[in-house]
Amino acid sequence: AKGKRDIEYCAITQRSYVLRGKNCSFHPRMFLEPQEKKRSMKALVVKQAKKTCSCTPAKVKDCVFNLLPVLQWLPKYKLKEYLLGDLMSGLIVGVLLVPQSIAYSLLAGQEPIYGLYTSFFASIIYFIFGTSRHISVGIFGVLCLMVGQVVDREVQRAGYDLEPAALRVHVAMGFFQVGFVSVYLSDSLLSGFVTGASFTILTSQAKYLLGLDIPRSNGIGSFVTTWINIFRNIHRTNFCDLITSLLCFLVLIPSKELNEHFKSRLKAPIPVELAVIVVATLTSHFGKLRENYGSSVAGHIPTGFLPPRPPDWNLIPSVALDALPIAIIGFAITVSLSEMFAKKHGYTVKANQEMYAIGFCNIIPSFFHCFTTSAALAKTLVKESTGCRTQVSGLLTALVILLVLLVIAPLKVDTVIWLVTMASSALISTEIGLLVGVCFSMLCVIFRTQRPEAPLLGWVAESETYESLSAYKNLQTKPGVMVFRFEAPLYYINKECFKSTLYKQTGVNPVWVKAAKKKAAKRMVREKEVDSRGKLTSISMELVPEPLGFHTIVIDCCAMQFLDTAGIRALKEVCKDYGEIEVQVLLAQCNPSVRSSLIRGEFFKEGEDHLLFHSVHQAVDFALGAWEHNRSCASKN
Repeated sequence: AKGKRDIEYCAITQRSYVLRGKNCSFHPRMFLEPQEKKRSMKALVVKQAKKTCSCTPAKVKDCVFNLLPVLQWLPKYKLKEYLLGDLMSGLIVGVLLVPQSIAYSLLAGQEPIYGLYTSFFASIIYFIFGTSRHISVGIFGVLCLMVGQVVDREVQRAGYDLEPAALRVHVAMGFFQVGFVSVYLSDSLLSGFVTGASFTILTSQAKYLLGLDIPRSNGIGSFVTTWINIFRNIHRTNFCDLITSLLCFLVLIPSKELNEHFKSRLKAPIPVELAVIVVATLTSHFGKLRENYGSSVAGHIPTGFLPPRPPDWNLIPSVALDALPIAIIGFAITVSLSEMFAKKHGYTVKANQEMYAIGFCNIIPSFFHCFTTSAALAKTLVKESTGCRTQVSGLLTALVILLVLLVIAPLKVDTVIWLVTMASSALISTEIGLLVGVCFSMLCVIFRTQRPEAPLLGWVAESETYESLSAYKNLQTKPGVMVFRFEAPLYYINKECFKSTLYKQTGVNPVWVKAAKKKAAKRMVREKEVDSRGKLTSISMELVPEPLGFHTIVIDCCAMQFLDTAGIRALKEVCKDYGEIEVQVLLAQCNPSVRSSLIRGEFFKEGEDHLLFHSVHQAVDFALGAWEHNRSCASKN
């Protein structure tokens, strides 16, 4: 016990003693005492809450910049260094997206134009919210297959077309900072997932490479089932499609290797993909591959924009369980590709922000007839291989699709409606944007019906058809008959436009003609008081009005959807005014609604409802026959 105390003493005083013949050195013993907690748990919670809820200019700036990464990288954009690569990749991917979006829409059980809408919106929204410089967000084949299964099931169950609700799950995952799960996605896991997805996409496209028309396989084991169906129908291969596919492979694969080999010498990769699309399209069109060999083509590309509408919320209970795996796979492929290319090109991506970006890419477009989006594997590979440097290429891709939707087709008023609704939904909020879109659409309808097209019609020779004289050549007119079409409903807003346009097109305002006749009649009465008969005769000859040049006006009512009381009154006034100058007005091609409105509005006098004609040709024949009859009666008299 004494030795123990000495040892303890020595340890404290740092002395050395010989113990059992050995030299033992003792070092001071360290005593670690816990510090007293300066603050209670409540104080720590209050401090953290104040820190989280505080609002300083710096914190607001960081919050905005984190939510909108485009504000960070776009001001630093190196125009000379990045623009050529972004321009090239954006154009190539945009051209590729048009037929691919249409094909993948069919894969998802949707109308072809919905794929164009989806690709367009996704490219713009990810440009604003995304952190990856290289991925292409749009339609992904695996997700299309999953969405297609849901569509098929719901159509069979409910008997109506389903427009799947967008995946709002991604935004919730971003809000709750679930992006940390991305750290558990190892390189081998990501590589395996991307490779597996590649095989799935290749399998879904194999039947198109061979020109086979086989049913789509769904559910577990669809990979094997699809290949079994392919080999069962291999004897039905369309050799034109097969040869076309092989030729494309023979061009694309070596060109990709050459671009990679000479990457350091080229300012931008050679756009071989774009050249292949152009050449293949021209060959298919001028070679008439579809007509001669039954080759499959994309067909007519629909254009224009549909008015926005909210998703069918009643479908959420039915598709909620399906949305969860779709959201997980969409997140997995997006993060996989983002981190893969970020690692390759030496930058970082934020997993939580990617969730926000993909979520917004699904929520906002869901009001514009779009379906599920994520990073698209094939387009991302093309985008990276063709020299993409930033998401400016995604913006250019969206512009290419916009050109297809709007400029290649005739421009329409709904383009303006779409732009206004898109801008208000993106810049204000989705609810207010929808309200703005509806109100603006109503205003456009009013403006379009306020001053509609109202041409004179001509006769197509050897037919009973009448078309616009201003739109078509080589049309004929019947002597003494003018055919007028008003291409809008006739109601209180445009009744004056209807009358003024009719007077302008016919060149005769009956009110003015009547006024001129009354004025002439008054002058003639005054001149009767003049004693000189010769003077009276000369004045009377000067007051005789010029002939009108026509005796009948046929109003084509095929474009009049409805009439209100003001419209009926306008028609009555036109018939009355022209009747007073001996011009007959006939109505043709009135729909049942317009007919019933005319009868209820007592447009016809008793026994005159037979003057409604089922066609313009019938009305013109009646007018010509009545004129000839009147002339013959007048000549007999």
